[in-house]
Amino acid sequence: MGGIEYATQVSLLPTQIEETNRPPFESVPVSPDPLGHPVPASFRDKILVDVIHDGANVPRAFADNVYGERILADTPFPDRFQEERDWGAELVAKSLASALGIPSYHRITTARVLLDFGRFPGISPRSAEHLHRYAISHPFSDALSHHQKRNLLTDHYDVISNGMEQALKGKRLKIAIHTYDKRNPTQFERPAVSLLTRPFGYQELVPVPFPHFDPIFPAKVVEYTADRLLKARVAQTLEEAAIHTADNFPYSLPEGSVEVRAQVWYFFQHVRDIYTASLPPRPLSLMSERCPREMVWEMLLDTNLRSSESETLRSYLHMFRNPPAGKANLFQAAQEEYQQIQRFIRREQAYLVNSYREGTQRPSTLIIELRKDLVWQFEDGVPVGPRVANAQFLARRIALGVTQYLSEDQVQKERSSVNQTFLS
Repeated sequence: MGGIEYATQVSLLPTQIEETNRPPFESVPVSPDPLGHPVPASFRDKILVDVIHDGANVPRAFADNVYGERILADTPFPDRFQEERDWGAELVAKSLASALGIPSYHRITTARVLLDFGRFPGISPRSAEHLHRYAISHPFSDALSHHQKRNLLTDHYDVISNGMEQALKGKRLKIAIHTYDKRNPTQFERPAVSLLTRPFGYQELVPVPFPHFDPIFPAKVVEYTADRLLKARVAQTLEEAAIHTADNFPYSLPEGSVEVRAQVWYFFQHVRDIYTASLPPRPLSLMSERCPREMVWEMLLDTNLRSSESETLRSYLHMFRNPPAGKANLFQAAQEEYQQIQRFIRREQAYLVNSYREGTQRPSTLIIELRKDLVWQFEDGVPVGPRVANAQFLARRIALGVTQYLSEDQVQKERSSVNQTFLS
């Protein structure tokens, strides 16, 4: 691979662990790549490029266990930190944002070894498989105190969640950049790039593909998380440059991934807009009270599973547990609202699902995995530094595919008879 490097003032996150109180979620401005493939001007504020697993920050408050002992080895590159980090992912994200001609990208600065925002909140034992982990995994799941774990989720997971939600608003396309090891555990060499759009539950054909989300969510909505034309176009432009590109390999999207959670969130917003448009406005005399209808929508939109009220309502509705003391009437009213929404979704499911899945306004959430060794230099397994020209070359090919999709494929799709049927 090759390419011409261009000047930029953007600083990548440090290669070694840092112990600071920097914000866990940052927006980073970039300048346009003169050799890039900028998207049409109307899309420049509708694309989010992010990187969640290339952070290096393990704040001092979480670096030691309750006995004051260092949790990770006191070396420049502790083994777990080195294994968990997506080396080179931020470099590609920065290059891609520049090549697309958008003003910025977003990054999580918290080290993945400490907190993985690509998973549901919670802790994982040492034996947890990669796709079945929660946000806090070994060794921090064992070493941190209860107080530290709560603070970690409040000060990092929730702050990132709020920032990501704001960044997602109004976006039509979210591209997350990740990197993976050169070889599988079996030593099979992985392809240069893999495009991930298929949730794990569909890939493995499990009977309940999304057990963490509400049962009224139609699983077919996220049989894939991005427009198949987008994935095909990006794959084509990469393959035309002799870059081996795989489809949902060697794994698929876990249910707790940001891309799957975002699709559930987007869908329930889509349903809420249609549902509430058909109802009379809420009487002004009730505006100061807790609204049962809003409780239900907040529960359905709580795809990060962080609201205790939503969790209580879920258990009341689906596990038939008793309501909190003094709130029996409120929870009964919420149950009635939920049943009305449930009947609406069942009655209109074909339209709601098809208008979302096939509609040209549907937001796409795509993960692009690249091999670490292609965008970061290693010596005897130790990370040395970025391979800037490779990252730029790959980013420009991806940008070309995205721009062609937005400029050509979406226009043709909007004119197709199938979409005219769905949108009429």
